[in-house]
Amino acid sequence: MRKLLYLTFAMALLAALTTYAMWTAERPVGHYLSDLRIQLAVDQGVPGDRGNLLGIQPELFPTDYQSPERLHRKLAAYLQQARDQGLLNAKTIVVLPEHIGTWLMVSGEKDELYQASTFDEAMNWLAVSNPLPFLRALIGAQGDSRLEDAHLRMKAKSMAGQYQALFGGLAREFDITLVAGSIVLPEPSVKDGALSIGKGPLYNTSLVFGRDGAPIGQPQRQLSPSLAEQGFIRPSGDRAINVIQTPAGRLGVLIGNDSWYPDNYRKLNDQGAELIAVPAFVTGRSTWDQPWRGYQGPSTPSEISLKPGELSEGQAWHRLTLTAQPPSSLANAGVSVFLRGQFWNQGSAGQSFLSSNGQHFADGEARGARLLNIWL
Repeated sequence: MRKLLYLTFAMALLAALTTYAMWTAERPVGHYLSDLRIQLAVDQGVPGDRGNLLGIQPELFPTDYQSPERLHRKLAAYLQQARDQGLLNAKTIVVLPEHIGTWLMVSGEKDELYQASTFDEAMNWLAVSNPLPFLRALIGAQGDSRLEDAHLRMKAKSMAGQYQALFGGLAREFDITLVAGSIVLPEPSVKDGALSIGKGPLYNTSLVFGRDGAPIGQPQRQLSPSLAEQGFIRPSGDRAINVIQTPAGRLGVLIGNDSWYPDNYRKLNDQGAELIAVPAFVTGRSTWDQPWRGYQGPSTPSEISLKPGELSEGQAWHRLTLTAQPPSSLANAGVSVFLRGQFWNQGSAGQSFLSSNGQHFADGEARGARLLNIWL
């Protein structure tokens, strides 16, 4: 009798495990509708032969990341509308927002993940649907927030490949230089023309792709992650800021609130940066109009007199970014581009803006996809 019970239990367990394994392997892709429209919100200057700096503020949702093909469709639609309006040429630099590549972590997942009501629920589905990769990533996780680290680390290799194929492909397809927002990866580097990962800490990283679709230089790592991300994203250890040569001039990239630090502008000035791209992301539906929370790094720059709560989040971005005073950036133009959309219960804020000659040019409308262009 006991042997029969053991046999019955073993068969039931085997059946349950087999069913679970079959369920995790299923990745149905259903139909979806997505708004492919984008509005030209700001267009400064006069078209000429020096090129232009074009920021794309997309409006994205989890279903846009169900496959790289879906995300390509949406971003390519934005770029095609920019081309139709005469905004793309061989000297155009297009800038995308922070973390546009990070959300590739949810690509190719089960419908239950995209239909989740909260971010935490979605991450639970991510782990349950990928049990072995998640356990391996959790064992190798680093930092104080090991769970968040594991969620990102578990699919890092495929994320890196998708990021390069998608954004390098868009740069080649539209014959532009593309600042591909940012992506969180473990020890990213470019080796033999390919974006590769290591086994060390996670870094928030931006990569620029040339008109041939190939990476230009090494990834730019974020120097000062936000307070909410410091538990699993490591700040760049060498504090280096790269300036690369593009058809429109020398370009520097500052990720997120790296653009708040005057010393970073000094480094760009020393390297002759003519253009500045700031991929950015602000969470919370109404954060832009709420009191500024202050610097979230270890210290506040001595030359900055602003105090938390003294002005709104949006006013602080305009005061500190691109034309930081003092010192002034010597760049001819810059653009700060924010990721917009709704990722489960996590809203987004931020209104993209351009900067030139000490002036900011912004669109006051918070909703919808936006193009912001400045002729150089």
